[in-house]
Amino acid sequence: MARTLLLALMVLTCVSALVHSQPVTLVDAFPSLTFTKPVLLVSPPDGTDRVFVVQQNGIIRVFRNDSLATTSSVFLDISSRLSALGGEEGLLGLAFHPNFGANGLFFVNYTAPATAQKPFRTVIARYAVSPGTPDAAQPSSEAVILEVPQPYSNHNGGMIAFGPDGNLYIGMGDGGSADDPGDVAQNLTSLLGKMLRIDIRDSTAQRRYVIPSDNPFAGNTQGYREEIWAYGFRNPWRFSIDAPTGELWAGDVGQGAREEIDLVVRGGNYGWKIMEGSICRPPTTGCVTTGLILPVKDYGRSLGYSVTGGYVYRGQDRPGVTGAYIYGDYGSGRIWLLRRSGGTVVADSLLIDTPYAISGFGMDSRNELYILSYNRDVPTSIYRFSRAATTQANGAPENIPVRDILDQNYPNPFNPSTAIAYAVQEAGRVRLTVHDLLGREIALLVNDVRTAGRYTVTFDGSGRSSGVYFYRLVTDRGSITRSFVLAK
Repeated sequence: MARTLLLALMVLTCVSALVHSQPVTLVDAFPSLTFTKPVLLVSPPDGTDRVFVVQQNGIIRVFRNDSLATTSSVFLDISSRLSALGGEEGLLGLAFHPNFGANGLFFVNYTAPATAQKPFRTVIARYAVSPGTPDAAQPSSEAVILEVPQPYSNHNGGMIAFGPDGNLYIGMGDGGSADDPGDVAQNLTSLLGKMLRIDIRDSTAQRRYVIPSDNPFAGNTQGYREEIWAYGFRNPWRFSIDAPTGELWAGDVGQGAREEIDLVVRGGNYGWKIMEGSICRPPTTGCVTTGLILPVKDYGRSLGYSVTGGYVYRGQDRPGVTGAYIYGDYGSGRIWLLRRSGGTVVADSLLIDTPYAISGFGMDSRNELYILSYNRDVPTSIYRFSRAATTQANGAPENIPVRDILDQNYPNPFNPSTAIAYAVQEAGRVRLTVHDLLGREIALLVNDVRTAGRYTVTFDGSGRSSGVYFYRLVTDRGSITRSFVLAK
C-alpha cells in the first residue's frame, strides 16, 4: 500500500504541470468600469448579487454583478479618515456581517493617522447602510471595534473576514520596518504579527466584542492577548476562509528570501522571525523549529517578491480547477494553483503569467474568482478567468474548444469515484477508457458520437485495488492519456 501511494505521488508530481489541459486566460470582468488602487472585491450575503470593490484610497464602490455594467456608485468614502493614500496604508479590508441582509452592518479595516491623543494605528470599525438606500452607507455610523497601535507605516495586514463559525478574523502584520525589531510576532502579549479572532455579533457600545471561548488563549493568566487565534506572521496581507472545509489560507509576505502560503490553525505558530518560509533566518542554520508550523508552500525571489493570498476556487467557469487554491504575486504577476488531498500537496503549478501587479483577489456570490490589478494612480481593471468550453442544456455547443481536451480528474487521489471532464473540437466518435499499469482496459466510459463541446463522466473504482491507473481519450484527431490514483 505504501509503495503504491508513493508511486502515485511520483506520478502526480510529474503531471502536476499539466493539470490544466484547457489554457486559462484572463478577461476584463467589467470592461466599462475602471478602479483606482483596488485591493479587494466582495459580494454581500444578502442575495442581491452585487459587487463591492475596496479601493485603497478610502472609497468602496458598488455595482451590479454584470459584465455589461456601465456605472458604479460610491458606497462609502472615508478617505478623510485615512493616514495615507498609498504605500501599505489606507483602506485595506471589508467584511459584511453574516446577517447583513437583515441588519445592514459591515466592517472595514483601515489605517488612521496619529493625533494628540492616539498613535498611528489600525482601526477595525463597524458601519451601517443608509435606511432605504442599499447602495449607500452612513459615514456617520462608524463604531470603532478595535484599534491596534502601529510602530511603522508598513506591514499593516489589512484583511478581515467572517468564518463559517460567525466570528471575525483579522490579519495583523508585525508592525513594520524590517526583521521585526520589536520581536512582536512571537510575543503573545502583542496583537501584531497575529491572526485574531473575535465575536462581534452581540456587540454594543459598552462591549465592542467578546472573546470566543475556544480561542487558544481565552482565560489565560499569563497576560497573553485572548484575541489571538494564531501567531508568528510577518504580513498576512490577504487570507481567505474556504466555507465548505473551514480551512483558513493565508499568504504571508516574506522579507528577502521566501514568500509563503500557510494553512492557519488554532494556536499555530508560523515561525516569523525565527524562520522565513521554510528556512531559518540568519544565521541560516541551527534555529530551533520545535513547535513551528511550516508553510504549505513557499517560493524564492526568482518567482516573485510579494505573495498575494487568494481563494479556493468553487465557481463554475473553470471546472478543471474546482477545489484548488489560487494565489498570486504582486511583484511578478504570476498566478499559481495549489491542490491538496489527504494533507498532501498533489498539484502545484503555474496557472497563468500576467503583466499585472496583483494586489488582491475577490469572490462573488456565485463563487467566481476575480483578480485585482494595482498600477499606482492609473485606473485599472478587474479580471476573471475566461470561461471553459461547455455544452448548453439543449446540447448545443457553447464556447467550442479549439482542440480536443482531457482534463485532470477531480478529486485526485479519489475513493471510490472521480469526475473526468473532456472536450472535443468537432463532431465525431469519441472513446474514453481506463487502463491499469499493465495497459489492460478495465473500463469503457464513452464509446459514442459526440458533437463539439465539453462533457463530464464519472469513473467508479469500487471493487478495484488502490494504485495508479490511466485514462485515455481517443478521437479522429488522436489520443490523450492521463494518470490518476485510487487511494483506499
